[in-house]
Amino acid sequence: MSAKKRFAVEENETISECLARMEREGYKPVRRIEKPVFIEEKKKGKIEYKPVSQKIIFEGIKVT
Repeated sequence: MSAKKRFAVEENETISECLARMEREGYKPVRRIEKPVFIEEKKKGKIEYKPVSQKIIFEGIKVT
């Protein structure tokens, strides 16, 4: 069974830099997950959720 680990693309980091960090730690990407980040806005007494950014996470397995 191979070990899995998740790597999030950090602020001020490119996707390529994140993938290079994975490789340095001995992992290869097998899955990309994108999650929206929302903020709450109140309009006329109602709360609305607006997407402001996206969080990218790579799932990697240990390379032997």
